[in-house]
Amino acid sequence: MQIEDLRLAAALLRERSLSAAARSLGVTPPALSMRLRKLEATLGLALAHRTARKLQLTSEGERFGREAYELLQKFDSLRESLQSEDKRLTGTLRIAAPFGYGRTHVAPVLSRFSRLHPGLRLQLDLRETPWPDRHDSDAVVHVGTVRDSSWVAHPLAANERWLCASPAYLREHGTPHSPSDLAYHSCICIRENDEDMALWHVRSVGGTRKGETLRITPAFITNDGSVARQWAEDGMGLVLRSQWDAAGAVAAGRLERVMADWTFGAAPVVVLVPTRKGRSARTQAFVSFLVEAASATET
Repeated sequence: MQIEDLRLAAALLRERSLSAAARSLGVTPPALSMRLRKLEATLGLALAHRTARKLQLTSEGERFGREAYELLQKFDSLRESLQSEDKRLTGTLRIAAPFGYGRTHVAPVLSRFSRLHPGLRLQLDLRETPWPDRHDSDAVVHVGTVRDSSWVAHPLAANERWLCASPAYLREHGTPHSPSDLAYHSCICIRENDEDMALWHVRSVGGTRKGETLRITPAFITNDGSVARQWAEDGMGLVLRSQWDAAGAVAAGRLERVMADWTFGAAPVVVLVPTRKGRSARTQAFVSFLVEAASATET
């Protein structure tokens, strides 16, 4: 078995399709398929079931992919330890993040980080649900709470949820002041993961009033938070958005925050890294850089 076989197994675990795995390895799908058949013949095992559109790893393929990834990580760590005297960061750093936050906050930080460490190869995977669909990522940026003892969360932003509307909408329809007022307004809802998009949890700041769970009747629905915010800026209704996404529009006057004396919960932004020993120097350096950049933005 060669190191290329390990990279093949790890790529199939990460990508789950021959074409995507081939792109990540820089080869053609027919060449990758041939390499996979040769590897299966060498091992005497079926590693995957494949059709024209889909590839499904067998249990042996899943195990081989996971262990191949761990071996590749150890290989990279060994190479780093041998190069540690000159303090240069080398190798590949893989980051996963949600689409919106990743574009707005993670990509610019990676750009600055790359200029400090030109020896690194950087890969940013933007996904609708980067967690728990983390594959072989070295670090995962996540919005919301996470309970996984095998990964450590480093806070980036507190990230309250803000209820907002455009000044034009509020002039025409009035400003809501209490949860009961929302029944008389057009609400823009975002369909995310498996969450009930029309169920809003609200309580008064300081807990002076009893919290409520509201069943909203959406006037508009989208699965893209940026589209929902833009609809609100266009005067289509009220939208519940993360502070990191709405703050710029509020500061520019395109949106106004309403019912600020009520809280709709928080979705903290964190960067997650594995607890395993021997975490690469490049991962530790990037996480520190990202946390510092987020702290500077908050202040």
